[in-house]
Amino acid sequence: MSAYEYANLELPIDRQLASDDPKAFLAQFQGNVILDEIQRVPDLLSYIQVEVDKRKCNGQFVITGSHQMALHDAITQSLAGRTGILNLYPFSISELTDAEITLKRAENYIYKVFLPRIYDQQQRPTQAYSNYYQTYVERDVRQLINLKDLALFEKFIKLFAGRVGQLLDYTSLANDVGVSQKTIKNWLSILEASFVIYKLSPYYQDFGKRVVKSPKYYFIDTGLLAFLLGIENPSQVSRDPLVGQLFENLVIIECLKAQANQGKIPSLYFFRDSNGNEVDLLFQKGRTLTAIEIKSSPTYNPALVKGLKKIEALSDGILKSYLVYSGDTFKFSDGTIALKYNQVHQIFT
Repeated sequence: MSAYEYANLELPIDRQLASDDPKAFLAQFQGNVILDEIQRVPDLLSYIQVEVDKRKCNGQFVITGSHQMALHDAITQSLAGRTGILNLYPFSISELTDAEITLKRAENYIYKVFLPRIYDQQQRPTQAYSNYYQTYVERDVRQLINLKDLALFEKFIKLFAGRVGQLLDYTSLANDVGVSQKTIKNWLSILEASFVIYKLSPYYQDFGKRVVKSPKYYFIDTGLLAFLLGIENPSQVSRDPLVGQLFENLVIIECLKAQANQGKIPSLYFFRDSNGNEVDLLFQKGRTLTAIEIKSSPTYNPALVKGLKKIEALSDGILKSYLVYSGDTFKFSDGTIALKYNQVHQIFT
C-alpha cells in the first residue's frame, strides 16, 4: 500500500484553505491522501470528483468523517459511483483480543466496551460516556432534530434505553414521553442514521402471516446504554433487571460488526410469531438462514435451546443453529453449536 499524506479539516487553517480555494488545497497533495472530517467542507467533494475523473486512479483519496449523516449526504451527491463506503464501528471483541486486550466477563465488555480512548488513555467508562452523551448525542443529534426542549429528549432516550431489545410500541413510548408517534419515529430515525442505535427488523419470509412486524432496537455501543441506565460499574450489570437485554445487545452488535468489518451489508433479523415461537437472531446468506439464540446464562440447560428447536421445525431453510451464551463452547449431536459470546465472529467467517 502506498504512503498516504494526511489532512484534518477540523484544523482551522486547513479548513479555511479548503473552503476558500479548493483547487489550491488539493494541489498540495501529489500522491494519495487521507482527508479527515470531510463533512466540515462538503463542497470540497465536487473538486475531488474532478480530480478522481482526471487521474483515473483508484484509492487516491480516503475520506473520513465522524458525522455520518452529513458525510453520507455529501458523498452521494458528489461522488456517486466513484466510492466504496465502509462503516467503522467501535472495536469488536475479536479486535480487542487481537490487540491482547481481554476482559474476564461479559459484564466487563458491556460496561467498559469499545471506545478506543477508554483503552488507550485509560479513561473511566462512566465519565467517557457522559462526555460522549453531552458532546455528541445532546449537541449534534439535538441540532439534527431541531430540538428546543433538551429535557424532553433526555426523557425520551432514557425511556427508550429501558426498552432495548423489546418489540417497540411507538404509541406507548410516545405517550410516556409526551410527544407524537411521528416525533418518536423521527427521533429514532436520526439516532439510527447517526449510528447511535441499530434497528433489527423481523424476518417474515416463508413463515406465514402470523409473524410480528414491529422492530427491535439496540445501542451500537453498550457503554452508552449502560450510562443511560445508570450503571456505574460491571457488577451492577449482572444485578440489573435488563441484564438479559444488555447481554443480547452486546452479542447482536458483535454480529453486526463481524459482517460490517468484512465489508458486507448486514443481513440480520429476528423472528417471532403470534404463537410464541421466536429466536433472537437470524443471519441470512443467500437462501439459507443461521439461527442464533442468545442467553446470558453461564451454564447450559436444555431450556436454552427450545427456541432453536421450534424454529428449525418451522423452516427447512435453517442451515445452522447456535446458542450464544456465557459458558463453554461445545457441539450437540444434532449439529447445533453452543458458542461463547466472545467467539461470535466465527459464525460469519
